[in-house]
Amino acid sequence: QSAAIVNAYQIHCLEFDCVHEGAVLHPMATVLGAVMAWSERQTTRGCKVNGSNLITALALGVDVSTMLGVVTDSELRFFRPATAGGFGAVAAIGRLSGFDVNQMKDAFGAQYSQTSGTLQPHVEGSPMLGMQVGLNARSAIVSADLAAAGVRGPHDILTGQYGYFRLFEQDNHDIEAFLPSLGRDWQILNMSHKPYPSGRLTHGVIDGLGQLMRAHGIGADNIAEINALVPPLVHRLVGRPIIENPAANYAKLCLAFVAGVFLARGHVDVPDFRGDALSDPVVNRYAQLVKVKLDDNPDLNALDPQQITITLKDGTRHTCDLPFAYGHPNNPLSSEENIEKFRRCAGYAMHPLTKEAQDRLIDAIDTLETLDDIADLMVLAKGGSV
Repeated sequence: QSAAIVNAYQIHCLEFDCVHEGAVLHPMATVLGAVMAWSERQTTRGCKVNGSNLITALALGVDVSTMLGVVTDSELRFFRPATAGGFGAVAAIGRLSGFDVNQMKDAFGAQYSQTSGTLQPHVEGSPMLGMQVGLNARSAIVSADLAAAGVRGPHDILTGQYGYFRLFEQDNHDIEAFLPSLGRDWQILNMSHKPYPSGRLTHGVIDGLGQLMRAHGIGADNIAEINALVPPLVHRLVGRPIIENPAANYAKLCLAFVAGVFLARGHVDVPDFRGDALSDPVVNRYAQLVKVKLDDNPDLNALDPQQITITLKDGTRHTCDLPFAYGHPNNPLSSEENIEKFRRCAGYAMHPLTKEAQDRLIDAIDTLETLDDIADLMVLAKGGSV
């Protein structure tokens, strides 16, 4: 159970994990974090989980968790990677466990009884934001264990009198419209894979600035002002003010700071949110040029479209309209870019993986459906061989 906390936290803490934009959710952090810990435990009990079954379980878990976000139009008030993500983790583990209908209901009920995840750490830039993902991943293993032991959980946990949608989504949902697509239109194929290790809501400004600067040959020192016209969700969650010496989690979720990093360094990467980089006066100077403005989008959960406008010191203005930010399924990273991202992350670890170790892990994931025991992935992730 502790491994589930660590796994899920580490997946999310860099703000580099994939996002389902329609659900406003990072489903894989909770689902994969819990499933890998549970599967390692199964290996010690002589019940290995193979790669093919892992793929099926992850696809199911992502479908269940994203459903809880997609079916509501309510303003985001809780941290869905934790709240909804936990149910996806239960679905995945239940699938791998071979649960029948009643056992699955019991497991979901046990999970609902432990569900938590507030947005207050998001506002304050607290590392507890990612820790909440870990806590719900752990709860998923506890929930599955309780169901396997025959402990009955509440069953009407989504639409009941005191169910999930009433408590977490202001009783705003249309779940019936989504159910026909559940298990058919796989949502794992609709993920946005992040090109930058910052809040997904900050990626539009990086994309827009990059496009404009390349197209018009603009240098950062020629910019007098940047206007980011963004939907309500973006404005509310990352349109936060610049502060002195921000915590890493605050900086990653501050659109102006992230834009300042891009203008100062020409890129946005993991080291840009560590140590002295967080108090870089050049980043702060550029960040002060950014104004985040609210558009008239009626969708309270929309991440796009966004419009980025640069005003130069000579008064010239250039505008970039972004229907989708870079990394969206309609504007995706290439396979090569995803692998290069992995290699950079592996190099930033406390114990960096060698090129050979990285290659072994990449090869294992490329042929995941043939893997006999997915616990081998954790051996490879630590630089070992199998």
